[in-house]
Amino acid sequence: MRIDAGAVIEEGSILGDGTIVGAGCLIGRGVMIGNDCHLHPGSVVREGCRLGHRVILQPGAVVGSDGFGYRLVDGRHKKVPQVGVVELKDDVEVGANSCIDRARFGKTVIGEGSKIDNLVQVAHNVSVGKHCLLVAQSGVAGSSSLGNYVTIAAQSGVAGHLSIGDQVVLAGKSGFLKDVQKPGIYLGLPARPIVEEQRKLASLARLPRLRSEFQVLKKKLEEMNGE
Repeated sequence: MRIDAGAVIEEGSILGDGTIVGAGCLIGRGVMIGNDCHLHPGSVVREGCRLGHRVILQPGAVVGSDGFGYRLVDGRHKKVPQVGVVELKDDVEVGANSCIDRARFGKTVIGEGSKIDNLVQVAHNVSVGKHCLLVAQSGVAGSSSLGNYVTIAAQSGVAGHLSIGDQVVLAGKSGFLKDVQKPGIYLGLPARPIVEEQRKLASLARLPRLRSEFQVLKKKLEEMNGE
């Protein structure tokens, strides 16, 4: 085990053999971290969270930040306590400045072997399956679940309380607004099967030419009618 300068480990936390805690890291109360993990400088694991074996946190990653929960009381947003935890299974990697929120109740879970890129947001009570990929600037809203081998490409999002099945790929700059269970590649907002969306985009690209052709035909028709 190695603990570098300026790291803070609060009471009741347990670290496994071979784990490295980089400079300036914070490990909150009652955290459990498995063997051979690597917390790079400035990463944070807040109170009560659980990391499996061989987990990697890149600089600035935050595990266990409060979920974004508020209710309106007398015209003001009042914070709803977030009393759950985050659990990262074995061989998970979390990229730089990515945030995984603690659950409102229970736990937010990132499954075995899943990899999270830089600048990714995973909200409270989300469940991510095994060997998923969440690419830069993507996000998963609260209480949604992803199956195994799911890919969420860059700048894409999953709305809250959705269920996404195994081997689903959401292409870049796209969004799921409803449950999707059928494996395949989806594109657009709302996301559709990629072939369907590509046909729609191809049709839209032809609209300026079709409009010009329509104007020519309209003019000819008016001339024929003596208008």
